[in-house]
This record gives sequence, C-alpha cells and structure tokens, in this order.
Amino acid sequence: MTTSRLRLGVAGLGRAFTLMLPTLANDPRIQLVAATDPQPLACAQFERDFGALCDPNFEALCTNPQVQAIYIATPHQLHAAQVEMAAAYGKHVMVEKPMALTLDECTRMIEATTRAGVVLMVGHSHSFNAPILKAHQLIQSGEFGPVRMIHALNYTDFLYRPRRPEELDTQAGGGVIFSQAAHQIDIVRLLGGGLVNRVMAHTGTWDSTRPTEGAYSALLGFAGGAFASLSYNGYGHFDSDRWMDGIGELGQPKNWADHGNARKRLVNANTASEEAQLKAARNYGAPQWSGNTALPPHAQHQHFGPIIVSCDRADLRPTPQGVWIDGDFDVKLDALAPPHLPRSEVMDEFYNAVQHGKPVLHSGAWARATTEVSLAILASAQGDQICTPTYQVRPEY
Repeated sequence: MTTSRLRLGVAGLGRAFTLMLPTLANDPRIQLVAATDPQPLACAQFERDFGALCDPNFEALCTNPQVQAIYIATPHQLHAAQVEMAAAYGKHVMVEKPMALTLDECTRMIEATTRAGVVLMVGHSHSFNAPILKAHQLIQSGEFGPVRMIHALNYTDFLYRPRRPEELDTQAGGGVIFSQAAHQIDIVRLLGGGLVNRVMAHTGTWDSTRPTEGAYSALLGFAGGAFASLSYNGYGHFDSDRWMDGIGELGQPKNWADHGNARKRLVNANTASEEAQLKAARNYGAPQWSGNTALPPHAQHQHFGPIIVSCDRADLRPTPQGVWIDGDFDVKLDALAPPHLPRSEVMDEFYNAVQHGKPVLHSGAWARATTEVSLAILASAQGDQICTPTYQVRPEY
C-alpha cells in the first residue's frame, strides 16, 4: 500500500526545529516542502538539505499551495497569531509548546482551527515519549489499581544555555515555567488523569544576571484524590540524568566531562547582544552549527527526568528502556524496543490526524489545560495562594 506523504512547511528554523530535524528528515510519511525564517543562513541550509525554497514571510508560507500543514516553531509570543493565520488559510497546524502565553490566546487558537476545520496539535512535549505512553497504557489497564501519587523531577543547565533577551523575561515567555514546566505538567496530567483541581507552588529566581524563574516546585491535586509533586532546577549543578542510567534527555549517553559547558560558553558574552550572537552562531545553518539530518546512533527513548507513579499495587517508573514495575512481590522491566526514529510518536499522532481523521491526544484543549497549570504555578508562587484551574480535560485516548 502506498502511503501519501504529508506536505509540511516549517515556520522557524531555530532550536526547536533542530531537535525535530532528524524526525522530519527521515520519516517517510513527511515531505518538507517549504519554510520561513528571518535568518538567511538558516534558509540557505534548509534549501540545501531539502531542495525546497524558503518563503519570505509567514503569510507567504500560509498561501503556498504546496503546503498542507505547518509546523510552527517560532518564539512563544508569535504562536497565537500565526495559528490563527494558518487556520484562516486552511492549513493544519502543529505548534511547539508552550501553546501560548495566555489562556485567551489558547482559546483563540482553538476557536480559529475549529472554525476552519483543521487539525491543531501541540508538541513536542515529553508526554509523547513511548515510555510515558506505555505507563499510561499500564495505568489504563487497571492491573495496578488507581494512581495515588506521582513524583517528577528534573535538574538541568537550562538557564545557562545562550539566550536571547526575551528568553530571560517571564512576561515574554522566558524562564523555565513556560519552556520546561509544559513537559512535566503534560506528563503528570496524562498519568494522573488530566483533571488538575488544585495548584500550590514556589518558584526560584536566584541569579540576578538571569532575571527569570530558573526553578520551581509545585504540588498538584487531581479530581479523584491523586496528587503529584513537580520539581525542576535549571541552575546547572546537579544533573538528574545520573538517575536515568546516564542517558540524556534526547536519548543519548551523557559525557560527564561536559559538565559545566553551558556556563563556560557564557564567560565571554558580556552583554545581552553578545549572548544572543553566541546563540545565533550555533543555530541551524550558522557557522558553528554542527548538526545534520542523520539519525542519531544508538539512541534510546527520550525522557524528562525521573518519574515515579504510585498505584495501589505497584510503582511505575518510565525510563529510556521501558517501564519498571515495582509490584507487591517482584520487580520487572516492561521493556520497549529502541526507537527506530526519534520522536516518531509526534509524527504518528499528527500524520494520523491529518491524513486519517483520527483524534489527537495533544489537542488545543489539552494544551490549554497544561498552559493553565503553568500559569497557576506562577500565580500561586507570586500570591502565596492555592489556585483552582477551570479548563482541565481528560486524555482523549
């Protein structure tokens, strides 16, 4: 049987795109037919890699007759307006997390795509990862009883990777709440049933030279009585990949000699402009860009730090190799085969929605609910209060 290819345009050839690049370049169901980006070097690299021309701006990408769907990987603050425009031109949309910066923007995006009758999917987030989906399936089977408690934590060097000024400005979507909490919240909402009804949180802004949230701890309550604790620290000291068998977030073995490299790269960046240039120099197509479209060798499944789900009859722990099940009387690994294509789960969901009309788990309504919890973490920490979300939804499958 011949599989029809999904003709995909890309808006934004920055960091998010490069993380999806091996998937997009090697999935036989996907054909990259166009892109747009303000950086000429990125556009030139795209044209060399894919033999497809870059459009001069986002509206031109939307009007390109070759484009069936658009992957929006632009800065957070552009997502809402671009999704609305794409929908108005009848394009299906996969937009990077976070969905948007406000609930009103999320609602506008949902309404625009619903009116147009096009697919809206939000991702990548690590709730797409096969071990997380496997843990969800084990929970749904009922074999281990209901979920009672979830712990999720992650320690990284996120805050010290080179940033543009807006990436260090919370109001512009900077910091770990918008960029990183979306991963953890998506994961625990999927595993906990989706319906968060209470949020209590603290955040940390501990480095005056990086004036945005670099850490948080949150306690989420769920309808039905389950609860989850989420902790993230992006200040670049302890690396919780040590607790993931030395496998990094992208599924590759860590080289512990690289510890501290993020801070080292910033030593010679004395101004915001110099730091932005440092980041730009490593972007797709730029002089220091060292990536390519090839599949990474010997990759295991991607992850977002240690997760433990406590059920009545077992604790479940998703890992890069599968899901460990610590039961009443034994411990076993429900193993998963290594991925043949990184993040293939993302394209499975989007392709099946666009080409076969199947529902998406990571829908606009799902992502709005995740955004709502992210905003509640900020509000709870700032106001020393318990927040009660109102836009929560259950997983659709």
